Amino acid sequence: MRQVKLILTESVTGLGDAGAMVAVKVGYARNFLLPQGKALLATESKVREFEHKRRVVADKAARELKDLQALRDRLQSLSLEVTARIGEEGKLFGSVTTANIAELLAEKGFKIDRRKILLDESLKEAGDHTIQIRLGSELVADVPLSIVGEEA
Repeated sequence: MRQVKLILTESVTGLGDAGAMVAVKVGYARNFLLPQGKALLATESKVREFEHKRRVVADKAARELKDLQALRDRLQSLSLEVTARIGEEGKLFGSVTTANIAELLAEKGFKIDRRKILLDESLKEAGDHTIQIRLGSELVADVPLSIVGEEA
């Protein structure tokens, strides 16, 4: 059986992930993978080009990860404080939401999208809390937040 070597341009179930070099039967390559744009013939020049692109993407990802780690360290060194009106038993009138936290961060010079701030529910009690901010797919910063109450 004749086989042909291909470079996958996208992940194919049961065959491999994007960027993998695979050997498949000629019919599978000619009738499915090549017309659908899921693979390229693995010529010497295409292999070199693809390896170069892979290195460029890996270098860019490493630089972005380094920048995000530096941002995480700066965020974790912050100490956020919110002043809110409280009633009896330390309960807030209203709540502290992700939008409020995003505004606090903006005042400190950090432009963080409120959707990246992870809260199960709005904070409704005075005291110390830890807020998680998702910076990347696996990178999360834990930022301390203190809610100080003023009597109503």
